[in-house]
Amino acid sequence: MKAVVYEKPFSVAVRDVDDPQIQHPNDVLVRVTSSAICGSDLHMYEGRTAAEPGIVFGHENLGIVEEVGSGVTSLSEGDRVVMPFNVACGFCKNCLAGETGFCLTVNPGFAGGAYGYVAMGPYKGGQAERMRVPFADFNCLKLPPGEQFETDFILLADIFPTGYHGCELAQVSPGESVAVYGAGPVGLMAAYSALLRGAAKVFSVDRVPERLAKAEEIGAIAIDFTKGDPAEQIKEKTGGEGTDKGVDAVGYQAQAHDASHEEPAVVLNALVDTVRATGRLGVPGLYVPSDPGAPDEHAKHGQLLVSIGRMFEKGQKMGTGQCNVKRYNRQLRDLIIAGRAKPSFVVSHELPLDQAPEAYEKFDKRIEGYTKVVLHPGHALAA
Repeated sequence: MKAVVYEKPFSVAVRDVDDPQIQHPNDVLVRVTSSAICGSDLHMYEGRTAAEPGIVFGHENLGIVEEVGSGVTSLSEGDRVVMPFNVACGFCKNCLAGETGFCLTVNPGFAGGAYGYVAMGPYKGGQAERMRVPFADFNCLKLPPGEQFETDFILLADIFPTGYHGCELAQVSPGESVAVYGAGPVGLMAAYSALLRGAAKVFSVDRVPERLAKAEEIGAIAIDFTKGDPAEQIKEKTGGEGTDKGVDAVGYQAQAHDASHEEPAVVLNALVDTVRATGRLGVPGLYVPSDPGAPDEHAKHGQLLVSIGRMFEKGQKMGTGQCNVKRYNRQLRDLIIAGRAKPSFVVSHELPLDQAPEAYEKFDKRIEGYTKVVLHPGHALAA
């Protein structure tokens, strides 16, 4: 089958790879109809991880069940399903507690597994024509048959639940003010989720005009951090107090306020400044214990200079960690079906699989309006 394969930094290719096989009675094989490119994929694409050549990318996947293992009870051939990017067993201590992003079974020696991602287990990604899904009864979320809501449902694999998770970590409540740093796909989903949860005022901080325009379209207040300290800009619009809550949807590749270089802790410190005393911070943005491309030796080992003294002084609380997608994906699916949510507003391009190399290059450079790309394996022409 065809799949998107990592070759070297800043280079992926569509190659022939072995077809997936049923390896366990609880497996299913899925014919992939949509697979999205994630900002997290860019960390590997840019050589900022320990990813080796040959890894098949793709942790945001949707498709049709083609083959069912003998131990699977809730799925049948022809079912339309979307998979959380987390691979989880459903029965370990963490899964039973709802912490499916930190499964203790699927990736021995590490809390958590994922498709097509370095150090997250042996699970090939879904930027391919087909994929294997382990523990399928637990990991597949059934969708209505047909093709309706395809570009909405694909976002249930990661970015819509992850944006919502940022708001959950920050405990965003109705009537509150929220600052979301980053207006990429996850940041836009966090801003959108804050509004869905009833936030009265949502600030979206970024420097890319297309992203800030998207934020304004959904009712957020755009803050361009290149035009002045973003915390000060937000305080000016909140009577000097700052916001009730804040979300970091950027992570360790954050840009300094003049956008001239990376400054890994700049968003965390900006949130401490932005959020009022006793406020809460949600950090779904990715931070890693090892970053070979970091700007300094401490950051290379995941050690950042965070203003913990200021945070303590303000009595703020922080929630961190990757999203437990299964905690949210059913409810968010039903919001989509009911017409209450349409997250596909972030999707800028729908392309066939063979255009993945060009899509990666443009998405990485943030050019030509590339905000979120959905690949459609099996499609000869762009959707």
